[in-house]
Amino acid sequence: MKTARPPLAEPSKPGYAPPPGACDAHCHVFGPPVRFPYAEGRPYTPGEPAPKERLARLHAHLGLSRAVIVQATPHGTDNGAMLDAIASSDGAYRGVALLAEDITDAGLERLHAGGVRAARFNFVRHLGGAPDPAYFDRTVARVKALGWHVELHFDAHDLGAYAELLRRMPVPYVIDHMGRVKSAGGLDQQPLHNLLALLRDERAHVKISGAERVSASGRRPFHDAIPIARAIIAAAPDRVLWGHRLAAPERAERHARRRRARRSARGLLRRRGSQTPHPGG
Repeated sequence: MKTARPPLAEPSKPGYAPPPGACDAHCHVFGPPVRFPYAEGRPYTPGEPAPKERLARLHAHLGLSRAVIVQATPHGTDNGAMLDAIASSDGAYRGVALLAEDITDAGLERLHAGGVRAARFNFVRHLGGAPDPAYFDRTVARVKALGWHVELHFDAHDLGAYAELLRRMPVPYVIDHMGRVKSAGGLDQQPLHNLLALLRDERAHVKISGAERVSASGRRPFHDAIPIARAIIAAAPDRVLWGHRLAAPERAERHARRRRARRSARGLLRRRGSQTPHPGG
């Protein structure tokens, strides 16, 4: 199991001042693990805790007064850290939960009372792949009774394959991280066409978040993700949500490995260059 790099210790402050009541629609809390242990079999372990206090400081730094905390994958279906953060927010936070297959009606009611208003389903392969179809349909029907929506995390190349599932969705839904459509494919790529086609449905919403998942450069500030974001906003400006979601730990770790590999390659080339005989020497 990999250990991910921690979040930025000193994030920059944007020049843009958010309006009063601005909401961060996608953020996480991690631990502290002594109180809220990470799940067995998790895909990664955070490099350091990022508890509710750290999240509150970040939101104050960015000028955000409300937020939606999305249950972090390392905590699995134990939503305790998220619920604790919501309870400490004086009404400023709501939550999106990961639900166990055997959750009871009473368990759902407790989540609702704790501020949860949506269930999240991962279809992304490196996070475990698509949920069981029967469980998915059954759970969506159950959360509909609570007035919740659902949040869906897809790989971009799978968006077309799930068009029929989304067409029959009985609740509003949010697609995370710009559908993970890759900037390298440009604006005339099928995954982006599929995502924009979904936005013709009034139930469909998309998060403008996770730019590092879209970017081909892998380097902040991920400017090459901007054209994808603009295309989504133009398609449904009243059904996009923004989330800060600074580079996810697992993604940051992949980029760090690539940077280390590039530095090693450059060092090797420099050493070889220094050993090359001078022409005519």
